[in-house]
Amino acid sequence: MESNRETFETRIGFIMASAGCAIGLGNVWRFPFITGKYGGAAFVLFYLIFLLILGLPIMVMEFSVGRASRKSSVRSFHVLEPQGSKWHIYGYISGAGNYLLMMFYTTIAGWMISYIFKSARGVFTGLSADEIGAVFTNSLASPFEQVFWMVIVVFLGFLVCAGGLKKGVERFSTVLMTSLLVLMLVLVVRALTLPGAAAGLAFYLKPDFGKMVENGIGEVIFAAMGQSFFTLSIGIGSIAIFGSYIGKEKALTGEAIHIIGLDTFVALMAGFIIFPTCFAFGVNPGAGAGLIFITLPNIFNAMPLGRFWGTLFFVFMSFAALSTVIAVFENIISYAIDINGWSRKKAVGVNLVLILLLSLPCALGFNVLSGFQIPKIGDVSGLEDFIVSENLLPLGSLVYLVFCTSRYGWGFDKFLEEANTGSGIKFSKKIKFYITWILPLIVLGIWVVGYAQKFFK
Repeated sequence: MESNRETFETRIGFIMASAGCAIGLGNVWRFPFITGKYGGAAFVLFYLIFLLILGLPIMVMEFSVGRASRKSSVRSFHVLEPQGSKWHIYGYISGAGNYLLMMFYTTIAGWMISYIFKSARGVFTGLSADEIGAVFTNSLASPFEQVFWMVIVVFLGFLVCAGGLKKGVERFSTVLMTSLLVLMLVLVVRALTLPGAAAGLAFYLKPDFGKMVENGIGEVIFAAMGQSFFTLSIGIGSIAIFGSYIGKEKALTGEAIHIIGLDTFVALMAGFIIFPTCFAFGVNPGAGAGLIFITLPNIFNAMPLGRFWGTLFFVFMSFAALSTVIAVFENIISYAIDINGWSRKKAVGVNLVLILLLSLPCALGFNVLSGFQIPKIGDVSGLEDFIVSENLLPLGSLVYLVFCTSRYGWGFDKFLEEANTGSGIKFSKKIKFYITWILPLIVLGIWVVGYAQKFFK
């Protein structure tokens, strides 16, 4: 183990920073929508099963590779791969994946922060539904506004990382995640006490197997697989970095379960905010940006103290976005330190400029570059998201799976020894066959079906 490798000060800091990476906007705006679409609690049951049998083993593998190598994902394969093999090539691809993720995520995080100020200033007060929709459309059409808020996010993220692992990333992630959980509980209580909230609660919690049959059992199972897989940000090494910062006191399966538990709690609580609120005001809980930036501001407008609750909601959304930004920025800084031997200060400075430049195409993709469109994929942000979410995450997870189980990679015995070092829940060697032969086929299936749904449906 490198003597000069930074480590987390506390176990809770490690769990909060790792959970911050996994918990993002997908938990809040995608999970409630697909839960409603595919049968409420019936879908959630499948989702939880797949979290355990798909997400958990791969997360343990990423942590193990990080902790055993004491390096970022770009260099971890160099340390652990058999001599003469080429596994390290994927390290560079995973590094590119983290840059790509931030090229569009910084702009979306900027939307959240801008809406804190819009809501607090009362921009939506007295506006009709169409006028609230126009606020969002006009903000997208403004190059200045898109770039301004993206720049704010990038500076905030790197400012935290400049403070170092303990005083910056760990301390801020702990405060951010604790605040996020408190804010969420306050919003849940407000949503559940709205008149008519019970109908939304029933829609969310009552298993609707009829809706599952209507959509097709196969499609529902695939949707649950996909959501459980993508919600954890596994596959591009953004989780592995935190493994490289922890000691050997705790076995890694228990730590991964804590992080998955927090991620799932946030996703489930988001449903308790969105469904009762939408049903209380007779609004269809639609998907994505429309739900967050058009539907919910309309609802807050009609709610007593709506300006206050709207502002609080966007503070919560901003915390969810920033926790991911900080975690991935830390990964990116770690690459520069590992590969070039730079100081943290230099790594922050260079990457600050680099991320600002790389994020410009997405920020301008809704206005100046709006003519750029790829059939079935979409605009600049759609292309960047497609490369990361539908290619690098599943295929990267496949690389980690094969690397940790194949004798041509790191190998199952070495992986198991690392995963089970320390006290706590152990990774069972009885599932060796499953993770060596069955799980890679499931991940490959998720990737193939994702392509089929996007291009041939």
